[in-house]
Amino acid sequence: MARHLITSALPYINGIKHLGNMVGSMLPADVYSRYLRQRGHDVLYICATDEHGTPAELAAKEQGIPVAEFCAQAHDAQKAVYDGFALAFDHFGRSSSPQNVEITQHFARRLGENGFIEERAIRQVYSPTDGRFLPDRYVEGTCPHCGYDKARGDQCENCTRVLDPTDLIDPRSAISGSTDLEVRETKHLFLLQSKLQHEVEEWVTAHEGRWPHLASSIARKWLTEGLHDRAITRDLDWGVPVPADTWPELAAEGKVFYVWFDAPIEYIGATKEWSDEQPETRDWKSWWYEADAGDNPVHYTEFMAKDNVPFHTVMFPATQLGVREPWKKVDVVKAFNWLTYYGGKFSTSQKRGVFTDQALSILPADYWRYFLIANAPESDDSSFTWEHFTATVNKDLADTLGNFVNRVLSFSKKRFGDEVPAGSAAGEAEAKLGEQIAELLAEYENQLEALQFRKAAAALRALWSAGNSYLEEKAPWLEIKTDQDGAALTLRTAMNLIHLYAVVSEPFIPATSATMRAAFALRGDTKTWVTADEAKSLSAVPAGTAFTVPPVLFAKLTDEDLETYKERFGGASE
Repeated sequence: MARHLITSALPYINGIKHLGNMVGSMLPADVYSRYLRQRGHDVLYICATDEHGTPAELAAKEQGIPVAEFCAQAHDAQKAVYDGFALAFDHFGRSSSPQNVEITQHFARRLGENGFIEERAIRQVYSPTDGRFLPDRYVEGTCPHCGYDKARGDQCENCTRVLDPTDLIDPRSAISGSTDLEVRETKHLFLLQSKLQHEVEEWVTAHEGRWPHLASSIARKWLTEGLHDRAITRDLDWGVPVPADTWPELAAEGKVFYVWFDAPIEYIGATKEWSDEQPETRDWKSWWYEADAGDNPVHYTEFMAKDNVPFHTVMFPATQLGVREPWKKVDVVKAFNWLTYYGGKFSTSQKRGVFTDQALSILPADYWRYFLIANAPESDDSSFTWEHFTATVNKDLADTLGNFVNRVLSFSKKRFGDEVPAGSAAGEAEAKLGEQIAELLAEYENQLEALQFRKAAAALRALWSAGNSYLEEKAPWLEIKTDQDGAALTLRTAMNLIHLYAVVSEPFIPATSATMRAAFALRGDTKTWVTADEAKSLSAVPAGTAFTVPPVLFAKLTDEDLETYKERFGGASE
């Protein structure tokens, strides 16, 4: 049994996330975590809200409440949505936790002791109107690289280039909108990434062979351009404080660490949060401190969208390397491109596209889970359209899976009663079906192991289709007229397929899988996966097992539904 540590990029605290955020990090991480648990592995899936930085302060200011209160409310609101999507986190923490403060300050002290943090005087944007220095995200303007007029002072959301506030054209204060800005001198801590470049390159070279091309190419681009020393403190009221015992002057000035310094450390902090809930039985260090892992090492997989990749493949590894302690570093970075909305970007700040809470108000989570993973933006950006969503739901979920389950169970109940019929012994068609199911199951497993989610969805869909093909070939509604035992065999085999689907579909559609499994009154049905031999035999549900016909698993979406969705959300990006 392997130990798998899984993290997904921390969703930022300022508002409910859109579907692009869901499919680019948390949902595929959940699918993979569920699959590994079903295969018997020891899995720890960690995530948290990313609560520090400028947008949190601005959002709290807009609502007129303290930032700590805003973050607590927003954390609970996000967690409710993720519960609605059935994301099975082992812990969903908060980057403002005492644990993250403690570990972030520890990292900073160690980096300072090792000569990788330096105090420097810099010239920074100051707003006389606001009476304060403006951290990078408090400065907005036009990107000098792509011309996007809503670029922030740390990164352009449009072209993903990392920026400094002084790079922006026509800069303005994000607080007051004032263009009356000055550049004054102040002191900050810098992470000396340039001194760690060679070590980071060696580390990336040793690991990138296991990363998707998207992740490795982004890391290589940053390394080729050269790692620059980067300020890791900000002038904010909200964040992890600079420790007064190490940098007393900066601490007295109220400096806090840059959100991109403390946020990745929260993966560790959140694990300690999880451990501190049950310290007698949970050991956070055995997951993160390689010296404490013993003879059972951890395999660590991160899930994120492409704009997060540089920080996880370069900046955070540089931080970990510079600490000179045996902290666990990522083994595989699963990066995703963007899910677009009719070709335009989903955007939290501009409220464009379908947001996760809205999605759940329209349809149950399994509709969204399946569609998003089946169309995950892995090799390239993919586009969400209501036409594509409706067609996928109707064809794959309603027709291929839902209709199969309903017609098998309804027909058997009508002709043979409330128990699985016995019928004759399995014949050539059943043996052929079993071989096919075993092959398709192996393909499904291989694609999940390889983190190829679209291909895994295609393999799952092929498993469902195989049942329909078998049913059409045997046609029990005709068979029963001349061979009642043969029709009973066909239905019993199809019911075993339903149970198999219930087990192996759980990573994608957990609620529907539970409904399918509950249709059969099997005592002690704790099966977590299906072996090749079990797939071939299709005998997990024996004759005589009581069953019920569940409600329709997936309702077909109508043309009227489609028009309603388009009217509410728009049929194209504005």
